[in-house]
Amino acid sequence: MRRLLFLALVLGLAACGGGSRSADNAEATSLIPKVLDGGVPDAGSDAAKVEPWDVKGRVVPQQTRIGDPFVYEITLTHAKDQRFELVQPKELEQFEIVEQSRQRIDGANGSVTTFTLKMSAFELGQLTLPELVFELTAPGVTQTVAVPGMQVEVLPTLPKDADKEGANLLDYQPPTEVPIRSWRLLYVLLGLIAVGLIGWAVVKWLRRPRAQVAVVKPLAPLNVRTLEALDKLKAEDLPAHGHVKDFYFRLSEIIRGYLGERYGFEALECTSSELIASLRKLRTPGLPEEKLMRFVSESDLVKYAKAEASPESCSQSIAFGYELVEKTYVPPAPAAPTPPPNAPGSRVS
Repeated sequence: MRRLLFLALVLGLAACGGGSRSADNAEATSLIPKVLDGGVPDAGSDAAKVEPWDVKGRVVPQQTRIGDPFVYEITLTHAKDQRFELVQPKELEQFEIVEQSRQRIDGANGSVTTFTLKMSAFELGQLTLPELVFELTAPGVTQTVAVPGMQVEVLPTLPKDADKEGANLLDYQPPTEVPIRSWRLLYVLLGLIAVGLIGWAVVKWLRRPRAQVAVVKPLAPLNVRTLEALDKLKAEDLPAHGHVKDFYFRLSEIIRGYLGERYGFEALECTSSELIASLRKLRTPGLPEEKLMRFVSESDLVKYAKAEASPESCSQSIAFGYELVEKTYVPPAPAAPTPPPNAPGSRVS
């Protein structure tokens, strides 16, 4: 007797399991799509032929209760150079899309794209799922295609004999005491922590290091700063270490910066021709223009044309920098002393 009961139990569980698997593994049904437009060729290309593709769909489960979720799966088998994108449905009166996903698997002879829509229904009976629109992109053409909807049966949540026997509804219950969780202690602890952090921040702010008043060193005269830069560049001896290009970049920047500050124009941003043209428009007594033009030309060849420069040329170029400062720099006139406010003199009334 025990063996018979055990065998019946095993057969019952197997039948239940097999039924659930068959419901979950419902076979997909071939669907007949339709092309909403004739194909929109890409710009600059002729109308291209779209390779054939097919579509299948299935609903799991095929019977569902109102409001319960079910899965609508669309599987498209197509060429590898084709791509499908789902156009989001605008309004669904009988259904709601809870979530959706897209999965593509590329094989040796083609690709499979699967769109999975998790949906729920809000009307009873045999319903037709909404038509889904896809954007098909293929080499040289774009199409809009539509896949017809499948059938799903929506069942009520109440049993069939609910109208005769009545639903098993609960009656009104007397008031009962319901415990409510209190967060008061947690709020107090958080408040104490916040007060402690604020106090710690105030103490740190009061003990912060005070900013020291920096003594601003007066700017040295232009000729002194320029000669110091030339001395530093000369001491580094970049040409001897194979850095001729860096040497001319540095020297050109020093000379351009001196000329711009000496004659009051933006020399660092000028091209070589703009630099010479700007200097010719200004009053530049003592400026060795021919040597400057020769230096600018040689500097541009080394910097931008990858020309070679001998050590003698590098020495002559930096010597030109010293000569330029010596011949063109004029010390500024000393400022007139300001008389004290109570000094005697004529007054204007």
